[in-house]
Amino acid sequence: MISHISVIVLTKNEEKRIARCLKPLSTEFSDIRVVDSASDDNTVRMAKGFGTQITDFHWNGKYPKKYQWSLEHLEELNDWVLFVDADEIVTPELIKELEDLNPAGAGYYITSRYRVDGKVLKFGMMNKKLCLINRHKMIFPVVDDLDITEGVGEIEGHYQPVKRNYFKGEKIGKLKGEMIHDALEDAKGWARKHEHYAQWEAEMDRRGAWPKDPSLFRHILKIIFKALPFRGIIAFIHSYVWKLGFLDGAAGYKLARSRYLYYRRIAKIASETSKHLV
Repeated sequence: MISHISVIVLTKNEEKRIARCLKPLSTEFSDIRVVDSASDDNTVRMAKGFGTQITDFHWNGKYPKKYQWSLEHLEELNDWVLFVDADEIVTPELIKELEDLNPAGAGYYITSRYRVDGKVLKFGMMNKKLCLINRHKMIFPVVDDLDITEGVGEIEGHYQPVKRNYFKGEKIGKLKGEMIHDALEDAKGWARKHEHYAQWEAEMDRRGAWPKDPSLFRHILKIIFKALPFRGIIAFIHSYVWKLGFLDGAAGYKLARSRYLYYRRIAKIASETSKHLV
């Protein structure tokens, strides 16, 4: 039983996925917290069945948002916290690695590998998330996004936590174990969610409001990518060709196409906003 890491799962109406997320965690971690945003389905009841601690979250429209709020308000957390999304599943390999890990530094990146149409993709784009962190050394930054009408609301957006000022010299590592990400199983839900993200990201680009990524290399790549024209096509080529997504067949194409559509939508929103401002 892993007792030196607290697990936090953020939820809102996740009854279709919460059991898959919590089942492998419940037998391996002694401290699992579910922070729920007034779910009106069976999310909370199902989460209680796995022995988790439930905390209600009601966003006041200000910072801190949900991730940082959890770090600041949940009592008796371990120094090390693992954030797991409700649509993610921690693999046995990652659990074993965490069990043996004597964590040091400020945090660790963990790869989240997509599962599309029941197939875990071996190639294509993968998310590398800084989701195992020392809560004293890292913080989710405040960004200028509260007045973005079609924003991401109570959840911090597509950016990583950053090191606190006193811990700038602390190292950030990377674990070998991975998570599985069931992001595309609900096509309508994915499209609806990413329309909000696209609106938010286009405005974040316009404002130049992005925080600096803890990895200088990743930060530079993001700056270059955001400056490129035809980002949708480039995102597709990156996932499907450069990252060999075509070897995953139809599922690999579906993932690459979703990235194309997402960045094409951001570009369209940016263009419409630019015309409106002129």
